[in-house]
Amino acid sequence: FQVVESGGGLVQAGESLRLSCSASGFTGDKYIIGWFRQVPGKERQGVSCIGMSDGDTYYEDSLEGRFTITRDSAKNTAYLQMNSLKPEDTDVYFCGAVTDWSTVEAMCNMPMDDFDAWGQGTQVTVSS
Repeated sequence: FQVVESGGGLVQAGESLRLSCSASGFTGDKYIIGWFRQVPGKERQGVSCIGMSDGDTYYEDSLEGRFTITRDSAKNTAYLQMNSLKPEDTDVYFCGAVTDWSTVEAMCNMPMDDFDAWGQGTQVTVSS
């Protein structure tokens, strides 16, 4: 299993970025792709996840509707559209993927070790 991320960068507050994550090695489309960020002293925290077969989504409560996750199952790729970015969104964002066996919300909050693949991370920096 493998995922490849792209799309991070440096923007000003209020601007937008789109992250992409392409997965490989999964059979069919029964898997979930999610975006995570590192929380100091904790494991990675789920920002948003999507089921690649049914499109079910999960979002962290604090996002206030600013981010949208979508998928292109034909391309095995999920996208995270990040709008109205704030300086506190600054972080390294990691893409993870795992075979689908529960709800998207439950899987987006699983321990890191339960995921099948992790990307190297992409830096998102928002200046004030």
